This record gives sequence, C-alpha cells and structure tokens, in this order.
Amino acid sequence: MMEEKRYTFEELTEIVKILREKCPWDSTQTHESLKVCMEEEASEVIEGIDLLKSTGEWDNLCEELGDVLLQVVLHSVIAQEEGLFTLEDVVTGIARKMVRRHPHIFGKSEFYKDYDGIPSWEEIKRLEKEAREKNKGFL
Repeated sequence: MMEEKRYTFEELTEIVKILREKCPWDSTQTHESLKVCMEEEASEVIEGIDLLKSTGEWDNLCEELGDVLLQVVLHSVIAQEEGLFTLEDVVTGIARKMVRRHPHIFGKSEFYKDYDGIPSWEEIKRLEKEAREKNKGFL
C-alpha cells in the first residue's frame, strides 16, 4: 500500500493561492463572505473537542482544526492580495504576542521594561491596549 502524500504549511498556502486564481468559488470570496464559514468552522472545532472528551475520537477534531486553519490561510491570502498584510505578518504577530505575554518563560520584554516585577497576562493586555492607543501599529 502506498503512503499518502503529506503536505507542509507552505504547500497549503500555495494551494490556497492557486485556488484563489483558478477556482470560481474561492476566487470570489471576501473577508465578509467568509465570516459565516469561520463561525461555522470554529463551532465545529468546539463540537470536535466535545466529541474527543466524550468518545476519545480525535479524527473529527483534527479535521475541524484543519478547516479553521484553512480559514486563517484564506483570509491571510485575501489580505495579501488587498495589500493589507501577509500570512507571515499573522504568524509574526501571534508569536510576538505569546513571547510578550509569557515573561516567566521568555524573559522580560522591552515592551514593559519599566514595569516593576513580572506583569500578569491581564496587566500585559492592558499595557498593550495603552500602547496601541498611543502608537497605532506598535504591536
């Protein structure tokens, strides 16, 4: 029996870009038109988590997480086409946020260097909000 091909994240991104060019449905989608899809897929992830807890079945959760990932990639590709941001910007943004919000793991960020001690998750969120209000685009 031949093993099925496994794909990388980069290959998924390229597949989505090809679909945006060549598929009649994918090529016409917008952030607005995809809102309902994102909502449905997020809800199905929650159902998948419940199914995993009640039956131990993980296949459904894996599939539904893939559907949410597709939505993230698709929205990012659309945003790149519109000149707004890229998938790399999304990945960089969330990675920076996780590092910033876990000073007990990654060390104290330059972002809150003047804060006395190690701020809590909620305190970091408050500081981030203040920074956004003062200097849009800083984070």
